[in-house]
Amino acid sequence: MKSTYTCSSADFLKNSKIPTRVMTDEAAMYEEIAELMASTIEQNNAKGEKTVIICPVGPIAQYPILADKINKRNISLKDCWFINMDEYLDENDCAIDYGDPLSFHASMDKMLYSRVKTSLLMPKEQRLFPEPQKEAEIDELFEKLGKVDLCLTGVGINGHIAFNESAKPEDNITDEEYKNIGTRKLNIATETIVNNGANKIFGALDIFPRRCITLGMKQLLKAKTIKVYLYCRWQWGIMRKIGLEDESRFMPASFLQSHPNAEMVITEELLNMKL
Repeated sequence: MKSTYTCSSADFLKNSKIPTRVMTDEAAMYEEIAELMASTIEQNNAKGEKTVIICPVGPIAQYPILADKINKRNISLKDCWFINMDEYLDENDCAIDYGDPLSFHASMDKMLYSRVKTSLLMPKEQRLFPEPQKEAEIDELFEKLGKVDLCLTGVGINGHIAFNESAKPEDNITDEEYKNIGTRKLNIATETIVNNGANKIFGALDIFPRRCITLGMKQLLKAKTIKVYLYCRWQWGIMRKIGLEDESRFMPASFLQSHPNAEMVITEELLNMKL
């Protein structure tokens, strides 16, 4: 069996090519993500600087905690840009209906924006998602904003980050070219459909979207700080692969190995799991 899966927990931490930190549990991660977002905004506000954060829907339980911190500490979001990573698309390559249980747009409104005091909330124009037929516009916005403070996210079962699905051997693309892909529409990988469908809509795979739109690795890797949070038992295998094996387009989250300020944050349970 591959040493990727057989080395000890101590050796995994020692040899991970992505700096790795262990937290007690999933709940502690949500608190950390919320505090990191809140404190970054406060620090930038104090300096009169804008804040740009790439936001996931997965993890998501940090958002009610963040809303509470914003309201209690009176943190203005007026000079913030929250740019979501991705969204599911329907058969016509339009964003899925807002009423769909998988809608990331609806999740952000429900979990965050509807909970923040109106007086503190940023304009709708600064709550963004990549949109079909406007891929170039979102990429140009990143260039115009000039920075990304944070990218805080999870990792998919095949190593995707956002919906940057793993390349296939037959794809005519190099690792370096993959790193420089921008926002685009694409097919969702079978592994992602099965895993997400099993966990999010109870295995109703026949109604699970087959298409998506996502920010590219080029946009994600612009972030000054990138942290990936892993807490699901099914993430154990990909955690070990992106930490111990060479970076590759076949597991895009492994590109964090060459980012100057990336970190993988994992639970104690995940660290100590064994086959």
